[in-house]
Amino acid sequence: MQDNIPSDKNQSSTPSTEAQQQKAASEATQPKASAEAKGSFAEGFRRRVRENRVTRWIRFSAVMVIFLLWVIWMGNPWLLLGALLLFDIYITGYIPFSWWKKTQNKAVRSVMSWVDAIVYALVLVYFVFAFVGQNYQIPSSSLEKTLLTGDYLFVDKTAYGPRVPMTPVYFPLVHNEFPFGLGKSYLDSPSVKYKRLKGRRSVAAGDIVVFNFPAGDTVMSKVSNPDYYTLRRWKGAALLNGESQEFGKKIYRPVDRRENYVKRVVGLPGQRISIRQGVIYIDGKPFEIVPENVQYNYFYQVKGAPLTEDEFEAMGIPRADRGMAELDQVSPEQLADLGYEVLPDGTVPPIYISPMTAQMVKDAEKNPRIGKIERQIPVPETIYALYPEKISADWTRAEYGGPDGLLIPRKGMKMKMNQAAWDIYERVIRVYEDNPSATFRDGTLYIDGQPVPVYTFKMDYYFMMGDNRDNSLDSRYWGFVPEDHIVGTPLRVIISFDQDRGLFSGKIRWNRLFISANPDKP
Repeated sequence: MQDNIPSDKNQSSTPSTEAQQQKAASEATQPKASAEAKGSFAEGFRRRVRENRVTRWIRFSAVMVIFLLWVIWMGNPWLLLGALLLFDIYITGYIPFSWWKKTQNKAVRSVMSWVDAIVYALVLVYFVFAFVGQNYQIPSSSLEKTLLTGDYLFVDKTAYGPRVPMTPVYFPLVHNEFPFGLGKSYLDSPSVKYKRLKGRRSVAAGDIVVFNFPAGDTVMSKVSNPDYYTLRRWKGAALLNGESQEFGKKIYRPVDRRENYVKRVVGLPGQRISIRQGVIYIDGKPFEIVPENVQYNYFYQVKGAPLTEDEFEAMGIPRADRGMAELDQVSPEQLADLGYEVLPDGTVPPIYISPMTAQMVKDAEKNPRIGKIERQIPVPETIYALYPEKISADWTRAEYGGPDGLLIPRKGMKMKMNQAAWDIYERVIRVYEDNPSATFRDGTLYIDGQPVPVYTFKMDYYFMMGDNRDNSLDSRYWGFVPEDHIVGTPLRVIISFDQDRGLFSGKIRWNRLFISANPDKP
């Protein structure tokens, strides 16, 4: 009987022994649980990999090949880390991107399916627009008749090599501003230094090129064109430096968010360019590539009643180009001396001014409705100053560059800096080559307070002009185009809309669908 009755000692030690046993058991099972967790992850990983269909692996393989080629093109091995994300997206699925597919809520599944498709499409568009090409609309007549106002172009970015986006966080379908005044479509930071990937060829003379407008680094929020510098010349700095109802605030735009322009390359790095009697000279020789449809302004007098809409269209002159000559300062006698018709009562039949190609001039000379026709002689500018403003007071669009011409900077080119050179290349050195502290005093260039008697250019530059020579705001007005501003070259006209016609009266120019956007280049 006594053997069956526990002693007081045994009773007091039992709880302690049980607690110790539980603790020991817990400690013993922790490594096992950890091992099981590791084993479960490895097994789960293998299971996730095994459960993928062959079609899934095929899609993943195709995406990986494209991704690896892109990494090689970018020349940055750190980008290979992105392969881990792609493997998870297509194969393992640890990151729950597709969580919505498992929900029982039909509304959530429906909405998220659309969101998923839209996000996928935007990512695809982002990479295509950034590294392959994108559409671009011709907004003005600076390249008429080669490219027409209303043409929509596909711009090839692979020809010269695409730029790595300098403002990489942006909405891919909008260039710099959301519609309806919703603000910027990009973030200023993070930002990336200029880098251009390898392309198929270099920029060549005669190429039509899309580029970011160099003077568009500073604009007014309500008026992006003309640029801030032109507006300041017109309105004065005091008005534009403050906020105004008319112009808004002064804002800065990074290189790849500046407005897109399209012009023809007429001057390459290291060449000297001048214009004499409207003829472009490169290194003292006439520019060899003369577009078939190059235009100049011509005065032409009409016999009888003013030209009708049909007659203007037959001559190939759109509404925007049908200007009337300003004759307020010219007497009928002077017009008669110039060969224009003056009626017996002293009135003068209509005299128009329009840009015309050589063929249009020949056709006009055969037109019985057209009397005298002659080319306009450009005079020194009074509204838009020519570049460089400090030395171009006597230049015109047709007489440009001085006797020696303007030297176009080339990467690595060294130049002894004197006052004349500073007057020409100040903006290049200070703005485009990122030397904001650069000053010129006492005959010496100073950068960051240090004298720089000989300056070495960091980039290549180009001189661009429009084929509509007397109606193009181009390098003659705002100077050289830096290489980091080059976007690409137009490949094809996708579609074209005539702004002077209605939808059912010939608005779509069917004859321009998919034609070459640079017909003067072989």
